[in-house]
Amino acid sequence: MTDIHPGTLIIGGSGGIGSELARRLTAAGRPVHLAARGAQRLEALAAELGCGFTEVEATDADSVDAAVDAAAAAMGGLGGVVNAVGSIVLKPAHTTKPEEWRETIALNLDSAFFAVRASGRVMGRTGGSIVLLSSAAGRVGLSNHDAIGAAKAGVIGLTLSSAATYAPRGLRVNCVAPGLVETPLSERLLANEASRKASESMHPLARIGRPEDVASAIQWLLDPGQSWVTGQVIGVDGGLGSVRPRG
Repeated sequence: MTDIHPGTLIIGGSGGIGSELARRLTAAGRPVHLAARGAQRLEALAAELGCGFTEVEATDADSVDAAVDAAAAAMGGLGGVVNAVGSIVLKPAHTTKPEEWRETIALNLDSAFFAVRASGRVMGRTGGSIVLLSSAAGRVGLSNHDAIGAAKAGVIGLTLSSAATYAPRGLRVNCVAPGLVETPLSERLLANEASRKASESMHPLARIGRPEDVASAIQWLLDPGQSWVTGQVIGVDGGLGSVRPRG
């Protein structure tokens, strides 16, 4: 099967990374369909880019199924699906409430699984590319990342297993694992100079990531030119997940 690319669905398309990716893809002439919560922001971005959109609850399997079907119908097929939904919870396990744990798993791991589940049903017949978002916290132990680290490590496991499952169908599954990226989701963590400097110092390249850093890697993985790339976890993290510079 060929890795065709008639269009890309971005789940979480109105977020910091998702919206940057949508702008990059449309600028490159790629059809895009956005899916996210919040009709007002979603509709405004879709109008700016001239693309379709669908409201979705990414933690609900039926809602994700409907969004994938809507995107495929609107674009005459589907060649790529990106799940850019997630959250940030920075707490040790003993202070994390059960409801915070469940929400973290739902937003980060359930949403990824439902995206793969729906995409496999549609693109398993034609081939294509699924890109999930993990985190450096899913690859290396970081203090106070207990819940989010577990969820994002689960995304990596899902990526590897699904890549094996769908390879015979020409459907590639890969994952990008960012460090801390400057988006609305991280705004509270970077609100004061002390916390910003502490976050910067955690990354060997000594800066916070930008949405375009991550979006460019996702765009590369979506491209049919990468038809021999599957089951990969690409760290776009300023070295956080793999490098220990000399102090």
